[in-house]
Amino acid sequence: MADRLVSIFGTEKDKVNCPFYFKIGACRHGDKCSRRHNKPALSQTIILKNMYQKPVDPIAMMMGTQQPGASQKPSSNDAETQRHFEDFYEDIFSELSAHGEVEEMHLMENLGDHLNGNVYVKFYTEDDASKAMKSLQGRFYAGRQIVAEFSPVTDFREARCRQYDIGMCDRGGFCNFMHIRPVPRDLSRMLFQEQSKRYRGRGRARSHSRSRSRSRSRSNSPRDRRDRGDRDRGDKDRERDRERGGDRDRDRGDRDRRDRDRDGRDRERSDRDRSDRDRERERDDRKKASGTNNVPLGGPPRMATS
Repeated sequence: MADRLVSIFGTEKDKVNCPFYFKIGACRHGDKCSRRHNKPALSQTIILKNMYQKPVDPIAMMMGTQQPGASQKPSSNDAETQRHFEDFYEDIFSELSAHGEVEEMHLMENLGDHLNGNVYVKFYTEDDASKAMKSLQGRFYAGRQIVAEFSPVTDFREARCRQYDIGMCDRGGFCNFMHIRPVPRDLSRMLFQEQSKRYRGRGRARSHSRSRSRSRSRSNSPRDRRDRGDRDRGDKDRERDRERGGDRDRDRGDRDRRDRDRDGRDRERSDRDRSDRDRERERDDRKKASGTNNVPLGGPPRMATS
């Protein structure tokens, strides 16, 4: 029974825990959801709910087709909208990276209220995420209070909509998976390079703290414990294969040395045999030469007759 509960944790078969909240850190049903939303007390990822607001289109506002809020339509000026997004992204990244090293930062383009304008920021360590969370308490951005909390999402590959990434999502803006707005490569490279210079001396400590914090966060989830066990078994299998491979390499090296020694002995034996044949040939040649010199010039002796 326990194994079955572990195997279905966070999946559609789990009738107790909400799989969407587990995967994307948000649920369209909100507090009315019939399944449990397990909010982590500590995590590497924090979510800033509905923080990003697209710029208002003045013409649409005058015509009454657009109201301020989460359901705003994009501005008619695409360049202005993109510039507004880049300024927002740089502001948030610079502010939060001052409290700890940021690993990933994503902004949602979904239209659903539970995802629209959400900003997910994943740090390398839980300690850095906690410091950033404390710095956001009671603060405002663009006249709106920041609503931040820890998120269970640590792997955005499972949370993002792959069809949206290739421009083929049939559900549109109300898809329940993440529609992540792409960040210009130049901007992303600039921000992360500046951050890496700031935290250059923390490389070794960061990797140790990262593994420690991940082990703590994974231990809270049965499925994570199962996955960690599978990875540990895989590591042991790979280590055993490497040991066996080393033994095979040593055996192969020993066989190669024995083959080389055998080849050397064969060459020595062949050289001795060749030398023996050459000496025998020389002796035969000398015998023939000596026998020819003892024969009289008149020919061989004749039998005497009585």
